[in-house]
Amino acid sequence: MKRVVLLGRGGSGKSTLAARLGALTGLPVIELDKHFWRPGLEATPPDQWAAVQGELARGEGWIMDGDLGPYDVLEVRLQAADTVILLDFSFWRCAWRTIRRSRERADFWIWVWTYRRRSRPLLLSAIATHAGDATLHVIRNPRALRRFMAQVTAGQSLD
Repeated sequence: MKRVVLLGRGGSGKSTLAARLGALTGLPVIELDKHFWRPGLEATPPDQWAAVQGELARGEGWIMDGDLGPYDVLEVRLQAADTVILLDFSFWRCAWRTIRRSRERADFWIWVWTYRRRSRPLLLSAIATHAGDATLHVIRNPRALRRFMAQVTAGQSLD
């Protein structure tokens, strides 16, 4: 687990998990939101976003935290990944976490609401196509996340 791509619905806990994994593994955490969004929450154009990710993925090891929904260009980081973690928590859990953390735009809420039906199938297809050799962990609830983190903490192989 040297090149980790962390995906999931908004409010699923990607950034929290990335920070915890970074502390346990010593891998640098790359928060994709900081590289993607321009002033005024303007999205980076897809061709430029692919180039930025290419630069970020050149590192020897990293944890890339972020799922940019319909704005994303996943292929670049998926092709470089050896591990993909998909946090697949319920809408209600993610909505509650989002409400507690910040105010969000309407397009964010549409993405969160439609995630399982629209985004998740596209993500799984992209993972199968571009990260076929990577180990995929789909984590659906807090108990599964605790088990996963216990394995990482114990230094067990997660292949």
